[in-house]
Amino acid sequence: MSSTGQLAEQDEALPQDDGAERGSTRLGFLKGAAVAAGGAAGLGVLGPGAAAFARTRPHGPTKGDVAILQAAQIAEALAVTTYTNIIETAPFFAHIPDDDQGYLTAARQEEMSHYLLEEGVTHKPSAFTSFYYPEKMFSDAQTTINTLVTLEDAFIAAYLVGVRNFSTPALRVTAARIMGIESDHRTLARVVAGEVSSADGGPLESTTGAQKHAESIDPPNNNGYERTLSWKHISQAVEALLPFVEKKAASKAGFDTSKSYKFEPFTPKLPVALGEFHSFAG
Repeated sequence: MSSTGQLAEQDEALPQDDGAERGSTRLGFLKGAAVAAGGAAGLGVLGPGAAAFARTRPHGPTKGDVAILQAAQIAEALAVTTYTNIIETAPFFAHIPDDDQGYLTAARQEEMSHYLLEEGVTHKPSAFTSFYYPEKMFSDAQTTINTLVTLEDAFIAAYLVGVRNFSTPALRVTAARIMGIESDHRTLARVVAGEVSSADGGPLESTTGAQKHAESIDPPNNNGYERTLSWKHISQAVEALLPFVEKKAASKAGFDTSKSYKFEPFTPKLPVALGEFHSFAG
């Protein structure tokens, strides 16, 4: 079956396009997100956890599993690129307290670990490795924090799609475990907002995330329950990420298309061994 045919089978609930250009753009992303679905059963690179997963599904992940994982890889590559450029280029980073710098540095490591775990299942790299951002993304602290919160909102909701739709308990629990870390990141980004220095336009009083509604940073942990954004299918996560990965969609969203930022993989080092991935069984 072709990747397009696999996509149709995986996601019959794709919303109707509101124009030919948008439809073409979205289909291109979706084809990229599903490109690995034809043959990604290998799990050897994951060590002891791979054997546990193999016992739960002897023939490896389903096509639907891989479509979700490949979309998650794109999201994680975007996350790594975002944190890398905040740390290396955003002026406000040097002026926030050391513990806030530590959060951003650790988050970069964690997102890279998530990416490699998912790549170990799909055996394919991310379909997209260059990303676009809103105007002033890394020069204006409010834009940076708003975008970071927006992305973490999206990552939380996307992994909840995995919790809903993955084919095995092992993958569903793994999605929940990653989602919990993305939730940490969202809250800590809102902590950082209040500690942006006056030299960089701070302290910031509110952040605007995926729901496009300004919310007070007090308290930073303002969710009693994680937000699903009403997403039930991976195509909805893909739709939200389109402006970050595709130039036409970026332009339509008002993003800066004069420059793209490249995903640079690395070997992560997580803060403590107890927080590392030990197996799909937990």
